[in-house]
Amino acid sequence: MEFENTTALITGGTAGIGEATAILLARGGATVLITGRDPERGAAAVAAIEEASGGSGGSARYLQADLGDLASVRRLAEQAGPVDVLVNNAGSFPTAATVDQDVASFEEIFDTNVRGAFFLTAALVPSMLARGSGSIVNVTTMAAQLGMAGAAVYSASKAALASLTRTWAAEFSAGGVRVNSVSPGPTATAGVMAVWGEETIRAIGAGVPIGRAGTADEIAETIAFLASDRASFVTGATINVDGGRTAI
Repeated sequence: MEFENTTALITGGTAGIGEATAILLARGGATVLITGRDPERGAAAVAAIEEASGGSGGSARYLQADLGDLASVRRLAEQAGPVDVLVNNAGSFPTAATVDQDVASFEEIFDTNVRGAFFLTAALVPSMLARGSGSIVNVTTMAAQLGMAGAAVYSASKAALASLTRTWAAEFSAGGVRVNSVSPGPTATAGVMAVWGEETIRAIGAGVPIGRAGTADEIAETIAFLASDRASFVTGATINVDGGRTAI
């Protein structure tokens, strides 16, 4: 099994891309730790992940956490303990035009998408470096590379995470820890469509070269690749999984 004897922590793992990633890693034999703010959704996700793993030996556990709260981030790091794979997937993505942006949601986005990922990584990477191995995968967005009206703060927060990918690769790769990003295009998950609107996501998807929005499973496949030893010579990279939107 590809992820046998591997512990993976996936933030925002109770739905969407995070849950799809957790299923793939659990199928590969990993012990998967997923985070979210809602215990009921967490319990449902654990059951779904373990059922989908199909007796592969993988397992799932839910850890309640709010990545926008530093005290919660510290508790999460303590509860998780040493991990082999960290997927920084949790994100806040409300939209607003720049002139309408309020301070509270600005801070919420940066606290979750940047500060939370930063300090969780800082807490967990020392054990990876001590073992001389590990993989960190940051989930960003094509909006970090393209101008999208109404997404100024979200785009800027994910651009910061993409920058951290390169910095962390420079800092950690010599110690055996690889750091990469996956940059999804429009993805038809329930969470994204609830905030951005299903019609908006479908319309953006229709404008990419492949002509449709992606699925959580399609994004998860790339995350799983980067988490695995198949990507042993890949670090500091951003892989665009966006139907060709940023390339064409």
